[in-house]
Amino acid sequence: MSTIVRDAVPADAPGVAAVFEPYVRDSVVTFETDPPSVAAWESRLAADLPFVVLTVDGVVKGYAYASPWRPKPAYRHTVETTVYLSADATGQGHGRTLMARLLKRCKENGYRQAVAVVVAAPDESSLRLHEALGYEEAGRLTKVGWKQGQWLDTLLLQREL
Repeated sequence: MSTIVRDAVPADAPGVAAVFEPYVRDSVVTFETDPPSVAAWESRLAADLPFVVLTVDGVVKGYAYASPWRPKPAYRHTVETTVYLSADATGQGHGRTLMARLLKRCKENGYRQAVAVVVAAPDESSLRLHEALGYEEAGRLTKVGWKQGQWLDTLLLQREL
């Protein structure tokens, strides 16, 4: 089995969409309610921000990317980080590998702070992953999202790059 972590390319968009869709449809870990189209992922991939994928035998099994934290110019040195893995790629250390590569790329690109917004849900694997990578809780927003018949809190996590 060949596992590779690399910078994403436009051809990865269908694989990224396939990884994310079950999270939108079946979980509360994202506040998206409609899966983004392949074209929407192509647009994100075209942005001038770090985006990495994990492939196993050429198939996208996970990804991590940075997006602007806020649109105001003073925030330009801060990014929001996001990571997702396909169900068959969880629990194998791939999330940590993807995020480590993403954080390295963010630092290389001159970003100074990374923020993550994690849903405070019964499954704390995302929170534990971020904490293991040096993120610390910076705040909690209560009942800010409604999905699957419940109000959800989010945790704001932050780390210096």
